[in-house]
Amino acid sequence: MIFTETGLAGAFVIDVELIEDERGFFTRSWCRNEFKAHGLNPRLAQCNISYNKKMGTLRGMHFQLSPHEEAKLVRCVRGAIFDVIVDLRPDSATFLCWQGLELSETNRRAVYIPEGFAHGFLTMTNDAEVFYQMSSCFVPSSAAGIRWDDPAIAINWPIQPQCISEKDQTYPDLAV
Repeated sequence: MIFTETGLAGAFVIDVELIEDERGFFTRSWCRNEFKAHGLNPRLAQCNISYNKKMGTLRGMHFQLSPHEEAKLVRCVRGAIFDVIVDLRPDSATFLCWQGLELSETNRRAVYIPEGFAHGFLTMTNDAEVFYQMSSCFVPSSAAGIRWDDPAIAINWPIQPQCISEKDQTYPDLAV
């Protein structure tokens, strides 16, 4: 695996290294030892799949409140998404900064999102499927979010969202 730091402290893009032959390829997508060696949370407590029927579906911006914060490793295994992370750690040099990147079945990239970040994505294709690995189990009472179009963050989404859940539409703007 190739770990590349993003512009946000503690967040990484992770590219796979393919071992290819006439059958196809083999690659490692997660390794506790490699994550630990890069200072990333190597704990794995839960995995989820998000299937999205329509291009333009927006999910986010989600996070877990203390003491249930979670690190996430997110990969798009079918189709393509524009994945966005926002640093919500007040003591961070990149507080309220965001980064977006394409995750797709073609580029096989993943993004490592540390605790204290909000996360969301916009589907760029129909039938997009996203696979999440989390360091903590989901705790419904700690689930929180911020608006996907909060002017304090000003995320530059590549296309206009077409489908957003009522819950995601009603998250508050940040009180900055």
